[in-house]
Amino acid sequence: MKLVEQHLIRKSDPRFAAIDQAAFASKNLYNQANYQIRQAFIHEGQYLPYAEIFHRLKHHEAYCALPRKVSNSILIQLHKNWVAFFKANEAYKEDPSKFVGRPKIPGYKDKENGRNILIYDMQAILKKALKRGMIAPSGLSIEIPTKQMHKTIDQVRIVPRLDGYMVEVVYQKTEEQAEVSPSLIAALDLGVNTLAAVTSTKRGFQPLLVNGRPLKSLNQYYNKQRARHQKHLAKAKRFTSRQLDRITTKRNRRVNAYLHTASRRIINLLVQEGIGTLVVGKNPLWKQEVQMGRKNNQAFVHIPHARFIEMVTYKAKLVGIRVVITEESYTSKASFLDRDSLPTYDPKRTEKPRFSGKRETRGLYRASNGKRIHADINGSYNIACKAFPHSFGQGIEGAAVHPRRLAV
Repeated sequence: MKLVEQHLIRKSDPRFAAIDQAAFASKNLYNQANYQIRQAFIHEGQYLPYAEIFHRLKHHEAYCALPRKVSNSILIQLHKNWVAFFKANEAYKEDPSKFVGRPKIPGYKDKENGRNILIYDMQAILKKALKRGMIAPSGLSIEIPTKQMHKTIDQVRIVPRLDGYMVEVVYQKTEEQAEVSPSLIAALDLGVNTLAAVTSTKRGFQPLLVNGRPLKSLNQYYNKQRARHQKHLAKAKRFTSRQLDRITTKRNRRVNAYLHTASRRIINLLVQEGIGTLVVGKNPLWKQEVQMGRKNNQAFVHIPHARFIEMVTYKAKLVGIRVVITEESYTSKASFLDRDSLPTYDPKRTEKPRFSGKRETRGLYRASNGKRIHADINGSYNIACKAFPHSFGQGIEGAAVHPRRLAV
């Protein structure tokens, strides 16, 4: 599996100037190549593929300003952008409703402020530096420490960011099968105040509630800061600023760090319990069509649950845990303790499904016999039953309903 090790190079870093100069040269080559492709496409109705544009520019000063391997990667990147445009254009002709507008041809990077990605394969990285645990890209007088071995590294990408550059070391990591049983199933129910409710079909497994309030608080603070900055920008008829870019980048890094820690703790727990199958509830267009009230909608949309699912999925795959994504309609309304049936949502259905229990408050669900269970735990158990209807074939007596909380 390919993973990425990241290193942020801020503007105050001594290595920033060398990287910025190379990224500026990358932008120049991108624009020069794109100019020739656009002219041929607009005036002659033909596309110049990678091989043709390479022969045209291989002696150009913009091409020679960077190592040959890096310049080639820029031309390949531009070629992929044009291929993506052609595919999108064909899809638009077949069904325009899937798009918010007609696809546009690849544009130019800004002449002064524009920067472009730098990609170094293993032939463009100094081997002697790698033996010392340092990344030394060809043509750049800088070194970046890395934890990866020479044989595992695929490439190094230097990506422009709002407050600097992100050096991404792409490396291979071997998947190792942990001692887990595929017959033991765990389920994740994602939310806001509770980021994830974790339950399992394993007898005696104590459910886990991963605290989501720190993420909610972080987003609320960010939204207030952004609104304050945008108010001043609107008066000056501007859309962005360095301060706004800075707080956005900081917020994104903190969210990513929280999600990485939470997903790691969940996978470690599953390995510890020997659970080999994980079910995650996710509905199509759940962010766009969610109806939880204005405040809760905003909080739910601003928490990147899809990114969290990606993190959980790849971490699970590394230890041999199977991940199943299932739709979760009615899992919060149906009663797990009453073993209610779990239909799939159908907008054409005239009669609404009826369930045995009822959600009393945001945190409690009451079954038909009066027993109360945490609402998120009820939903999580139902998600497991959605994907595996016979997962509790021997009864639910061994299913624990009293959760413990995890503060990340």
